[in-house]
Amino acid sequence: MKGSSATSARATTAPRHTGQSSGRHPPTRTSADEFSLTGPSRFPDPDFNAYRKDLADVALAGTVIASHYAEPLERRVEHASALRAAASDDAEIIRKLAKGETFDLLDDSLGWAWGYAGEDRRVGYVASEALA
Repeated sequence: MKGSSATSARATTAPRHTGQSSGRHPPTRTSADEFSLTGPSRFPDPDFNAYRKDLADVALAGTVIASHYAEPLERRVEHASALRAAASDDAEIIRKLAKGETFDLLDDSLGWAWGYAGEDRRVGYVASEALA
């Protein structure tokens, strides 16, 4: 049975390719091929551009890298409150928010809303209960 083709597979060799393994054409050049880093990154001012490592305003998607991007939700300040530098009653007050003022919300957790307010888009935290 050793020589029988009925019980053993006949070995065949595939033609040997040289060059690229898939036989596909080489990739075409893109604008990324002409891109080069020339110095340190210049991040936008975080006081007026809402971004953190974990979350950024979707408008900054081409400018900063974050784990997630969000479209801000427009909220109104229900009662006068403070815009703070951190999510704490002890944090520095950046400015006062007047009743009826717009606050663009990006994150709301643990009783604190993070986003920006005013025409200058000042970034900070406000107590969640102050927003409607």
